[in-house]
Amino acid sequence: MGSQHGKPSSYSFRSAGAHRKIKPRRKRRPGRIAAALISSLVAAAGIAQLTTHGSWITGQSAAIGHAASAGPEHPPASPAPSKTRPETPAPSKTRPRTRPAYENPLRAVTGLIPERIDMGVDFGGSGPVYALGNAVITSATADDAGWPGGGWITYRLSNGPAKGLQVYVAENVTPAVTVGEHVTPGTVIAHMYNGGDGIETGWAMPDGLSAESQLGVAGGISGGGPFPTEVGLNFDALLQALGVRPAPNFSPGGYGTLPSFYPRSWLSVRVRR
Repeated sequence: MGSQHGKPSSYSFRSAGAHRKIKPRRKRRPGRIAAALISSLVAAAGIAQLTTHGSWITGQSAAIGHAASAGPEHPPASPAPSKTRPETPAPSKTRPRTRPAYENPLRAVTGLIPERIDMGVDFGGSGPVYALGNAVITSATADDAGWPGGGWITYRLSNGPAKGLQVYVAENVTPAVTVGEHVTPGTVIAHMYNGGDGIETGWAMPDGLSAESQLGVAGGISGGGPFPTEVGLNFDALLQALGVRPAPNFSPGGYGTLPSFYPRSWLSVRVRR
């Protein structure tokens, strides 16, 4: 008799015991696993539908769709990390534009004609006259008997190298401002008209009563001359720095004295022509 585990060759009964030959399991493909997962979800969804009397539970359709598209063979793609660095704006190399302290006050006068330098500087022409710089109006009248035409306007500068000094515009001008008004180089302070005398502009006394050249400290020179005065030459040099043509009698030296508190040179004035 053979061993306990042997069997004759004619033995045809297939035992269902533990000694049945076990076939090796076949590896399931990932696609079949996904299909099985989808089938399970569909079955579960059907059961849920029956138990809820045919109503579809919110979110089941989305869950099934997600399972069908996210199987092992097609994993959800992760967004690639961005290699682009945020752009940093380049620093601006443009320097802010600096407004000049003073501007040409006669830039809009039509037919401007430079005439002689006396206590100030005389001009012919017509049109608007602007303030030289930021200032406060200290006088403004059209009927001053001391000047031909009657116009007399003064203002005290509040910025630049001549800060604190007074400027006058006289003769054939009509004031466009009032006393106490704050003005800038963009403010029209008077209108010049053709009256035969033109205008005169220059440095005024600290109290604004008349031209600076009439004070003793400046030589005490009034309307009778001699001309050109040092005070008038200084003001004409300032106008030239701002783009105005020089007066016919502009010269290196003049009469009287330029007070010490007046700038001797206007080369540092930023020019806008």
